[in-house]
Amino acid sequence: MARKKSSPVEDLLGLVALMPWWVGVALALVSYVVLHRMAAPAAPAAVQPGQMAGFAVRAMVTGLASIGQYLVPLICLAGAAMSAWKRRQRQSLVADVANAKGADSLDGMSWREFEILVGEAFRLQGYKVSETGGGGPDGGVDLVLTKGAEKFLVQCKQWKAFKVGVDVVRELYGVMAAKGAAGGFVVTSGSYTNDAKAFAEGRNVKLVDGQRLFGMVKQAKQSLAARPKDAPPKTSTATAQNEPACPVCASQMVKRTAKKGPNAGAQFWGCSKYPACRGTIPNA
Repeated sequence: MARKKSSPVEDLLGLVALMPWWVGVALALVSYVVLHRMAAPAAPAAVQPGQMAGFAVRAMVTGLASIGQYLVPLICLAGAAMSAWKRRQRQSLVADVANAKGADSLDGMSWREFEILVGEAFRLQGYKVSETGGGGPDGGVDLVLTKGAEKFLVQCKQWKAFKVGVDVVRELYGVMAAKGAAGGFVVTSGSYTNDAKAFAEGRNVKLVDGQRLFGMVKQAKQSLAARPKDAPPKTSTATAQNEPACPVCASQMVKRTAKKGPNAGAQFWGCSKYPACRGTIPNA
């Protein structure tokens, strides 16, 4: 089905809602000041015959500014309110899962709530997260993560009834290659087929099942509560001991040497919780 075209008002509202709420408030104040000045009527003056076009343009700009000085700030404030609500929703989802006893807390979520939770789990690990909405030309990619100069793609599958197959993993791997992504994650509330696991083995695609996602959220929430309020989230950069944190579960990593495959003999960082977690980082 063709996507419904959005109006400029909806586009502006959606753009502001993606920003921190305080940015929306600041934009509302700035837009009011600028448009209010533009809406001030010019001093009356005689109009020469050759100046009619310029006079008409100025009159149109003044008329639009007189309306926009109230409309644009209202849109910005509405976007700021949406941003604050979304932030509260993300925090509530993380808190509910972190306080649950097991991964079955993921089963009652809608696909939208699941996507929000996945995004927040990665955000708490220090990634910058942007939503794409999935489907379309992005090949089903739901989230784009950035950390430093590297980009990672995430596909979310809120599937409880059956396992995620190899086709989903293969599709994400192809999109990663096309977009030059450093890695990718397929995240599900359920599990994966053996073919999917075999395809991901040795590639820069990480499979995160419901149990592992639950562990990510719980550990990230605990780390967030333990550090000072002004401290930045943990990232996968080197720690004080020059040992990075796992990009999947945030656990400490250890240096390993590949024993087989095209990278045999090369060193890399592997999660200390292997084989429960298969997170890896190339050795710089």
